Amino acid sequence: MDIYDAIYNRRITRDFQDKIVPDGILERIINAGLQAPTHDHLRNWEFVILKDKQDKEQALQFIKQGVKPQLEILKQTLVNGTPQQKMYADAMPKQYSMLYNASHIILPFFKSNSGVLHPSSVSSLNPISSIWCVIENIFLAATAEGLACSMRIPVGNEGLSVAQIVGAPDDYLLPCYIGLGYPADDKVVVEQVEYSAKQKMHFGKW
Repeated sequence: MDIYDAIYNRRITRDFQDKIVPDGILERIINAGLQAPTHDHLRNWEFVILKDKQDKEQALQFIKQGVKPQLEILKQTLVNGTPQQKMYADAMPKQYSMLYNASHIILPFFKSNSGVLHPSSVSSLNPISSIWCVIENIFLAATAEGLACSMRIPVGNEGLSVAQIVGAPDDYLLPCYIGLGYPADDKVVVEQVEYSAKQKMHFGKW
């Protein structure tokens, strides 16, 4: 797939087929992530891959506990409202299923520093900036392979709890969960708010 095709077709997907992604494709996608720019040239990134149902359930237990409160918030959301409201109406009930039903869950970890959560300088943010470049490469590579990804950012102590469950070192942080799989034929396609480059470009000044 052409890089521009991958960019324009890359979408969060929350509905997956019951079909396993082959190991070779998974490895290609992770290798694409490893090509992201890195501030220290060490690529201090590690990936925990969850495939078995039991491993998934263990790692996702904190999400499952939080689904009900999220559904209470959903009652205040207009399903037929703005694109943002429609997205929440689809996403919030699926915070658990969009990961559990994926072929694999990828947990990308990055080695943190003392200032990453309380930055005192620009360099303090380098580790977290780099890992998001890794994540975007994974999304684009998955799209090029005809696959799709879901994503959830852990809240509160959720990320630390998951890191402990999978045995991650204390100095490695989890920025998000990634569900990887084949998109369902009847997947929900959420309306996008479209903009052109001309609408967003400002030459010389805003």
